[in-house]
Amino acid sequence: MALVRFGISLEKKLLEKFDQLIKNKNYTNRSEAFRDLIREELVKKQWQEAGAIAGAITLIYDHHKRELVNMLMDIQHDFGDIIISSQHVHLDHSNCLEIIAVKGSSQEAQKLADRLKSVKGVKHGTLSMSTTGEDI
Repeated sequence: MALVRFGISLEKKLLEKFDQLIKNKNYTNRSEAFRDLIREELVKKQWQEAGAIAGAITLIYDHHKRELVNMLMDIQHDFGDIIISSQHVHLDHSNCLEIIAVKGSSQEAQKLADRLKSVKGVKHGTLSMSTTGEDI
């Protein structure tokens, strides 16, 4: 992969704020920080265009809630084509953490996350999407 150098003009105050930001995030140079910002925007574009994504759905729920675990499993079986892995963690006597790794359409991943989060007894759920790396 060839590297290309180019110039960029910024207001001094904006550059100072950017330099402080990348220092706080432990970047070694501006180029890496700019590359990450560009990648982040390209990944968002993939999500919006229903492109291929890889991601994780995390759920926190009370496993004592009647039929909750069965309902969550039934939903996951309905989306078996995009689920590539899942992990179940016992946080304490009542609360569990479920991490579901997904790969496929951003729309399908969002649909799965929404269905899982809406089940009564799920306390919190998030979907974190990233790129599969194929298009960036």
